[in-house]
Amino acid sequence: MKKSVTQETNTRTFFSVPKEADGEPLSQCVRRAVDDYFSHLNGHDAEGLYTLVLREIEKPLLESVMEQTRGNQSRAAQVLGMSRSTLRKKLHTYSID
Repeated sequence: MKKSVTQETNTRTFFSVPKEADGEPLSQCVRRAVDDYFSHLNGHDAEGLYTLVLREIEKPLLESVMEQTRGNQSRAAQVLGMSRSTLRKKLHTYSID
């Protein structure tokens, strides 16, 4: 039987890629992308950035988790820490089968 790990352990393990693995933590990737976004505004005001970032991150996150769980929505919901009905709504929103 598989052992459950806490969300904190999941976050440390899966999102903090060690430097020697030629990666960078997810938070740094997001920070770099947001900084890049601001640098390309050319003096224009940013609007709706929070929603934009969530949309940009949420779809690939859902796709990846669905792939890793081989389409098992119950397991995917558990991995994501949300209810199955919430997952189903999000999958529908992004047209993910």
